[in-house]
Amino acid sequence: MQLKDTFERVKRASKSLALLTDKQRNEILHAVADAIVKNKERILKANAQDLAKMDKANPLYDRLQLTDSRLEDIASDMRNVATLPSPLGHITKQKTLPNGLRLCRVSVPFGVIGMIYEARPNVTFDVFSLCFKSGNACVLKGGKDADCSNQEEVALIHEVLQQYGVSKDVVALLPATHEATGEMLNAVGYVDLCIPRGGRKLIDFVRDTARIPVIETGAGVVNTYFDKDGDLEMGRAIILNAKTRRVSVCNALDCLLVHRDRLDILSELVSPLAEKQVIIYADDQAYAAIDGKYPYLEHATEESFGTEFMDYKLAIKTVANLDEALAHIDQNGSGHSEAIITKNEQTARIFQAHVDAACVYWNAPTSFTDGAQFGLGAEIGISTQKLGPRGPMALEEITTYKWLIEGEGQVRP
Repeated sequence: MQLKDTFERVKRASKSLALLTDKQRNEILHAVADAIVKNKERILKANAQDLAKMDKANPLYDRLQLTDSRLEDIASDMRNVATLPSPLGHITKQKTLPNGLRLCRVSVPFGVIGMIYEARPNVTFDVFSLCFKSGNACVLKGGKDADCSNQEEVALIHEVLQQYGVSKDVVALLPATHEATGEMLNAVGYVDLCIPRGGRKLIDFVRDTARIPVIETGAGVVNTYFDKDGDLEMGRAIILNAKTRRVSVCNALDCLLVHRDRLDILSELVSPLAEKQVIIYADDQAYAAIDGKYPYLEHATEESFGTEFMDYKLAIKTVANLDEALAHIDQNGSGHSEAIITKNEQTARIFQAHVDAACVYWNAPTSFTDGAQFGLGAEIGISTQKLGPRGPMALEEITTYKWLIEGEGQVRP
């Protein structure tokens, strides 16, 4: 294992984090946030090198791009994390046994968290802030598309850590190679938990290859059902926001399900999307309803449904009733985020009870599936699995617990 020395250093450094107080961690997080703002030009210069290698038409371009305002937001999120209560040392269960043994279950860090992600340089800072606040060291494996940005960001974090006398090994950036990914996934005894964040191909590879524990963050194939009792103006706003706020993120809308009784207003429902030049792939009924009324219209194919577009593209499927909408989501959804637009509470409650996803919305866009929006400060990923954390994962989700037992000489019979 060529990276064994790196993993060993991070593992050792993770122990030193226990010596820091929450106040010290918060002070360092504020210092890193200040450094991000102070060194914006330096980070943007590195990011420009990455952007120069990518076609602007690539859906990942938006994910890769950093701007002044995005860096300000990243720094703000980091400061927000610093204000949150520490997730460590919480007593989650306490009892005294009949024999007098005192049991206490307390929250503790995992130790070393490995993060594998693609063209998302913002994740570097998000992961650091959450891991550092929760007492975890982190091993970062970014994609080659963002390597210049990631290297500059980690160098900046290291500079601040050294100023405060903290080992820079609490954060390590691995080479942007497939070999490094493989080594991390086999770092048994060094990396306590791996979290992949990216497309379906990456996530499937990590799940199928890893010998270390993995929390699966799923691809976001997101559907929204416009019910027969849906409000037109509300629907227009929700669909526009869910589809076009940021098309490259995992909570962006991919498929609009429309009750067949509402096809008469479908052109009005989707008309705001034309301003963003969203290409609509419509089934036969929806196509007939908006043909000549929407400028960027194409016929849907089987591949149109169940696809995470990450682009200005949207599929439309006509359904006869709620049951058909639910069946479509069961077959094509990814367990990430799903939504219904309706004024009928009974319909909405049935939808929320039936849909098997981490986040299920009623009269709100799926664009809210985000750790910061949920009041978690930031997020390390959005889990679509059911064992362990589910949905946006932040501080509490990257801690585990241990039992502390106190006795007075009791022995087991």
